Amino acid sequence: MSAIPTLSTERLVLRPPVIADFCKYADFMAPDRSRMMGGPHVGWAAWGMFAGDVAMWALFGHGALMIEVRGTGECVGQVGINHGPMFPEKELGWMLYDGCEGKGYATEAGRALKDWAFETQKLDTLVSYFHPENYRSMAVSARLGGFRDESAAPQDEGDVVYRYSA
Repeated sequence: MSAIPTLSTERLVLRPPVIADFCKYADFMAPDRSRMMGGPHVGWAAWGMFAGDVAMWALFGHGALMIEVRGTGECVGQVGINHGPMFPEKELGWMLYDGCEGKGYATEAGRALKDWAFETQKLDTLVSYFHPENYRSMAVSARLGGFRDESAAPQDEGDVVYRYSA
């Protein structure tokens, strides 16, 4: 089992998930807003996703980290490298809780985890899967150096896929 790292950026701490993070995570997954991530996900479905994010560390050596604002300790979302039967390729993904968007947190967290994956895990490529209306996250992907890859297999039918190279 790989130890779950803690990564630091100028403004953020990307840390392992803890059980206290689940309530805010579940609140994010329950409303219609989560439709861009296959939701809404309630109850056991949200719990399964949260637990899967943690389990990926033991299974693949990568998984999800919570995004915490340095100095305040506020958890503002999650960033992760996803894999397994639901993902055609290793995916760099992120989500920010309500009211935490537009501050550059997704870009900062995504860059840190992408760099960690390429340097530490020696990955050659990552992808991000997007609902076709998730323009804000596609813009984050472009800021991270991602480019639209029409030839990549989607996670869900209709997904837009962006690719990152090491």
